[in-house]
Amino acid sequence: MTLKPYVFFYGRCEEALNFYKTALGGTFEIMLNRDSPMADNVPADFADKVMHAKFTADGLEFMAADGLAAKAIDPEAGNISLALSAADATSAQRIFDALSHGGTVKMPFDDAFWGGRFGMCNDQFGIEWMVSSE
Repeated sequence: MTLKPYVFFYGRCEEALNFYKTALGGTFEIMLNRDSPMADNVPADFADKVMHAKFTADGLEFMAADGLAAKAIDPEAGNISLALSAADATSAQRIFDALSHGGTVKMPFDDAFWGGRFGMCNDQFGIEWMVSSE
């Protein structure tokens, strides 16, 4: 398994990634909402916002997105999820079920349009998990 932070920037993701590129070096890849299969489900004012990004620099990697709405980043409310990738769908399903037990399923673990399987849940302690498999 691998664990990576997933940071939400609520409308300022590309700006943030450029800041981190300058501050930390490295590169990033982005997919905009308008270029995704989910483009029809996104508010028009978020079509040019980041659906998913991956930032890589020497010794670090994280994923990022704008989310579905612009809002001020509130340190008290949080803007980080933990993305967990499992080697196979059976292991990922077991992990997703265990993490969501006593918590809340936000997106059921199911086939993902980019391949593999994916689901989102908040555990009983309020931590958001994004679980995926190859």
